[in-house]
Amino acid sequence: MSYAAFKLLHGPTGIENCAAGFLTPTSASSGTDGSPGGPLPNLIVTAGNVLEIYAVRTLDEKTGGDKGLMDGISAARLELVCHHRLHGNIESMAVLSGGSENSSGNRRDSVVLAFRDAKITVVEFDESTHRLRTSSMHCFEGPDWQYLKRGRESFPRGPIVKADPQGRCAGVLIYGLQLVMLKSAQAGHGLVGDEENQNAAGILSVRVESSYIISLRELEINHVKDFIFVHGYIEPVLVVLHEKEPTWAGRLPWKNHTCMLSALSISTTLKQHPMIWSASNLPHDAYKLLAVPAPLGGVLAVCANAIYYHSQSTSCSIALNSFSSQPDGSLEMPKSNFSVELDAANATWLSNNVALFSTKTGDLLLLTLVNDGRGVQRLDLTKASTSVLTSGMTTLGNSFFFLASRLGDSILVQYCSGASNSTMQKNDEVGDMNGESPLAKRLRRMPSDPLLDVTSGEELSLFTTTQSSSDSSQSSFSFVVRDSLINIGPIKDFSYGLRINADPNAAGLAKQSNYELVCCSGHGKNGALSVLQQSIRPELITEVELAGCKGIWTVYHKNSRSHATDASKAISEDEEYHSYLIISLENRTMVLETADDLGEVTETVDYFVHGSTIAAGNLFGRRRVVQIFARGARILDGSYMTQELIFSQQISDLVPSSEPPAAAFVSIADPYVLLRMTDGAIHLLVGDPSNCTVSLTTPPVFSVNSTDPISACTLYHDKGPHPWLRTTSTDAWLSTGITEPIDSNDLLTNSSDVYCIVSYESGKLEIFDVPGFKLVYSVGNFISGKTYLSDTCKSNIGKEETGHGLKVVEVAMHRWPGRYSRPYLFAVLSDGTLLCYRAYFYEATDSSKGDMSADASSDVSMVGHGNRLRNLRFVRLQVDSGIREEENSDSIVHRPRISAFNNVGGYQGFFLNGSRPAWIMACRERLRMHPQFCDGTIVAFTVLHNVNCNHGFICVTSQGFLKICQLPAPFNYDNYWPTQKIPLHGTPHQVTYHAERNLFPTIISVPVVRQLSQVLTSLADQESGQQMDVAINPDDMQKTYTIEEFEVRVLKPEKAGSQWETKATIPMQNFEHALTVRMVTLHNTTTKENETLMVVGTAYVQGEDVPGRGRVLLFSFASNSEPSQNLVSEIFSRELKGAVSAVASLQGHLLIASGPKITLNKWTGSELMGVAFYDAPLHVVSLNIVKNFVLFGDIHKSIFFLNWKEQGAQLSMLAKDFGSLDCYATEFLIDGSTLSLVVSDAQKNIQIFYYAPKTMESWKGQKLLSRAEFHAGAHITKFLRLQMLGGLGPTAEKTNRFALLFSTLDGSVGCVAPLDEFTFKRLQLLQKKLVDMAPHVCGLNPRAFRQFRSDGRAHRPGPDSLLDFELLSHYEMLSLEEQIEIAEQIKSTRSQILCNLSDLTVGTSFL
Repeated sequence: MSYAAFKLLHGPTGIENCAAGFLTPTSASSGTDGSPGGPLPNLIVTAGNVLEIYAVRTLDEKTGGDKGLMDGISAARLELVCHHRLHGNIESMAVLSGGSENSSGNRRDSVVLAFRDAKITVVEFDESTHRLRTSSMHCFEGPDWQYLKRGRESFPRGPIVKADPQGRCAGVLIYGLQLVMLKSAQAGHGLVGDEENQNAAGILSVRVESSYIISLRELEINHVKDFIFVHGYIEPVLVVLHEKEPTWAGRLPWKNHTCMLSALSISTTLKQHPMIWSASNLPHDAYKLLAVPAPLGGVLAVCANAIYYHSQSTSCSIALNSFSSQPDGSLEMPKSNFSVELDAANATWLSNNVALFSTKTGDLLLLTLVNDGRGVQRLDLTKASTSVLTSGMTTLGNSFFFLASRLGDSILVQYCSGASNSTMQKNDEVGDMNGESPLAKRLRRMPSDPLLDVTSGEELSLFTTTQSSSDSSQSSFSFVVRDSLINIGPIKDFSYGLRINADPNAAGLAKQSNYELVCCSGHGKNGALSVLQQSIRPELITEVELAGCKGIWTVYHKNSRSHATDASKAISEDEEYHSYLIISLENRTMVLETADDLGEVTETVDYFVHGSTIAAGNLFGRRRVVQIFARGARILDGSYMTQELIFSQQISDLVPSSEPPAAAFVSIADPYVLLRMTDGAIHLLVGDPSNCTVSLTTPPVFSVNSTDPISACTLYHDKGPHPWLRTTSTDAWLSTGITEPIDSNDLLTNSSDVYCIVSYESGKLEIFDVPGFKLVYSVGNFISGKTYLSDTCKSNIGKEETGHGLKVVEVAMHRWPGRYSRPYLFAVLSDGTLLCYRAYFYEATDSSKGDMSADASSDVSMVGHGNRLRNLRFVRLQVDSGIREEENSDSIVHRPRISAFNNVGGYQGFFLNGSRPAWIMACRERLRMHPQFCDGTIVAFTVLHNVNCNHGFICVTSQGFLKICQLPAPFNYDNYWPTQKIPLHGTPHQVTYHAERNLFPTIISVPVVRQLSQVLTSLADQESGQQMDVAINPDDMQKTYTIEEFEVRVLKPEKAGSQWETKATIPMQNFEHALTVRMVTLHNTTTKENETLMVVGTAYVQGEDVPGRGRVLLFSFASNSEPSQNLVSEIFSRELKGAVSAVASLQGHLLIASGPKITLNKWTGSELMGVAFYDAPLHVVSLNIVKNFVLFGDIHKSIFFLNWKEQGAQLSMLAKDFGSLDCYATEFLIDGSTLSLVVSDAQKNIQIFYYAPKTMESWKGQKLLSRAEFHAGAHITKFLRLQMLGGLGPTAEKTNRFALLFSTLDGSVGCVAPLDEFTFKRLQLLQKKLVDMAPHVCGLNPRAFRQFRSDGRAHRPGPDSLLDFELLSHYEMLSLEEQIEIAEQIKSTRSQILCNLSDLTVGTSFL
């Protein structure tokens, strides 16, 4: 029996829902941040089971940006507030508004989320924990609510949520016909009057008080299509769009206008809902309602070919194309100036009478409601511009809207009405918007360049929409793209190929980073190939052998003379080149000049070179260099020493001792240097900026003979014009407003914001201010890794030691430059655990202070003058487990593992060296972790910026190589994995990899608009035998029709380039769709040699009257030696009955699935000869082969397991699954000698089957037995079998154990990996514990989410022997005490569990 685990490696990125609401404390109090229209709401987006909240950050014209100015804003970007992975897919979402629009300064909204089948959760943002908190849960599932389903089992769509615009109630449509009304509580009434829920300003989030159900069937409302709450009524009014009696395409001439609107006035107190008005005779294809904002009121009903406006008093409409029709006897509809189809459109309001529509082709349209003061007169539609294909839109404030997309990158756009001259001039420079900008500009814009579509400007053609001046009623708008969120979904297919800069000699884990995934993602004009790499492989500039290196540093040198010249002022601090590189070896130090080339100057400089260096850095605004060695320190001006300190002389005056102490750890924060000696003493070098000298002091706080030795310490400089930590002290509001910028001319402030962070062996963490060393913050038991840290206000915590043998070996705190950035706190524990915390501000009110520390009030007066950082809190962030490594604690000198960088290739973050090095980048205020496996252990790291290496870095490997590198430029690192997108301007369908030539043949389809006459003649040509006897109106022949044209494009990655080169294009015939392309190895029976060929399977799509046909095409590639013109040449083609949907090679034969038949063919070199066949039930979706076994999945009839016997030349069925299943993808799972069959289906499940002919229940071997079943929560489109690594480090061996890498339609990538029995049993017990122990966001149950969904079909539940790694990863985020307690309960140890989790992470690091 084999066991497996399900693990998501790359989270979902395709955004399905978006909304805007004031969730977090808004920036209403600060005048500096406000966009012209007051505070900006948060953006809430959902992708699959991920919920994210963003804040929109704007830069005004003073700070300068690189894009056109608009409304005084020069740039804007999205910044992450919080991110949650839920145990359930979010079906729909609405924001429950916390008050009227005008009081938006202090309004607080809640979010209503709906999950299948009928779960509703209301969440709000909790300032004290900086996360979402569930305020109420409503579930209408289970036996008590069975009657709501009215006997139905499957429902085509999940629940739909809509909220009243004034926040009085929300409605959720469940099971198609039941409407749940959620009544929101009035502030201070009902359940909500509890004091502890009050925020700092006494603002309450809106809560839900009660709920009840309205059965729409009793109101004679059936077939509900959409519903919405409208504006402008005293009580909430709900308008329902429903179909009185259904119709279908064959009945449309007789029965077309079947939809109607019903408006219900909702009284939540009386639970009554009388109908107040209705409108009938809407077209059958009406599908969406939009509530028109006050003062106009009413609703827009959107149909495929028309838009209708209805309110209680007036109605009007507009026809969009020639297919719209009126009911008999009604007036002629006004037509729009151009023809457009509005099915599958999304819309949002830009102002109270202008709506922005996004069509299914990605065009943006503006709909203006023209009114005369009494009511809406008519509707006007104009084209605005083009953009991505959207899945949702929302307006943010008065000047931004967000286009969410499942098929392309989602973008944030700024708009303004009535284009001013300055805007128009800026916006005409479309080239600047789409082209590459210089690096400094790109930095300010954030590394994710919104317009990935560099060449064509198709993502959002930016032009100002100016209408003709004769029609004064229409308003004009101009748009600028400000930011984008990358999306790699929907992934239809992927292939696994070598990177361009792969290292052929790599082995073990390093070899894995030779590979990359090339995915078919996107659709239509957003179609692209996404290149994904899990680990970073830097671009090598140069490499030197250098043995025994202990550390490297680069330092700047500012010449005092150059201050007078203006040239140096032009160079920003970021662009200044480094001057010296200092390399510390075993017993000497090398110094190199980092000018044009690295030249050694060790002999000519006054650096200490006769021993190893502990640290080096800049002091006094980069005018001096400080170098610390074991026994002393030197201050240098360039290459000349200006001062030398020997520690033993200085310290012996202060503390007489026999053994002269040496420096063990150094932290530099201009103008201070913190030293930790080998005997544990702490000293501080204080710099004097006036004469650039330092003096040694010993802080009295740290006495050597204290009972609690110090385990790690560091300095933190709160740099920048807006010191952040200072605002969290108790009296900050007296001196400055919390968000007001502190006057940056005051130079004294700049040096005083230095703090010393100290952690003790007992696990306590304290923060002191420097140089006074007053205790301003202390956390007891920091080592346990609690989710939140807050100031405990106790000066002497006499706790017993709770470290469980762990201690903090390194601590670091860093804040990257930026107007809104906040500090991060990092700590490395002795067992290799990395703790990451992010600081946030929370001002506890007096009532809620008690729970944080019982004796806080009595202690405050004792501790100091109230300048504790009392409002500082930290929230823990999750980082991946694959970077754990045990520390060797025997050496006294701890080599630091954390190196922060402010600019490497335009990114900021920190690098973690060690045996599993990793980059942790801070993008949008969130940490993105990317490992770097390719060089093995890295012992030292530093940044380098000079002429030849622009914003690069240097790393030293444990094998003794010093490498100067840069980050690969075309990749975007603001994603779960580094990603490069290659735009194709068409839909990619399948991709395969030709290893010998490093080519990627890809099936691409491009939509082409043709006249109907052309389409029909080409159909007639192919139907040469049949007569076209359809009488068609000659006017209709001029109408256009969109058809997809298919081709196979052979793409080759270029050397370190951005775009890929098209080497060959193979066009398909008219109406021929290419369905599959694969590289196969066939045995040529004439020459007795194996040939590698490309096979393409196609189908002719000509409507239901024509029997299906397809072709199979074989192509050969020219070998490298031949200088032939054609890279690809067709060597065989044959037409078959039925569509050729899958091909594979089976022991040198070609297996072809054409329609419902599978044929096995041998290849003679010029002809395919049939050898054997098997009749499939309906249509083969996928084929997989291991040795002589064949697995295929049918579109409705589940999977079949076949065997090929050479003797009798027959394909015979071994077993099949007798259930009905709509297969998506299939593959074999190999664990040692065990073979299992894996299938994913249309209900987003994974099932694992096995073949056991000897057992009873397999019906003498005919039936495949279920080994595991699991709900993946996403449609899995492809499995790929890859060999797993066993063991760790360079000794890692390949094992006979294969994991399945899979891709999904929402942009996530994951794996199903086999496990041994002991590991599985241990982790399964842990998983059951975590269901109860770990807190789950939105109150969702992980076990319920992972249960097999059969959607009403008969299904026998199988065993659940598939582990859920999404749940197991919560274990690392628990506190140390909880981890140890759970481990004891399941009779295991913490280190054993963490080792199992980390082994699987490393074993499945395939990229």
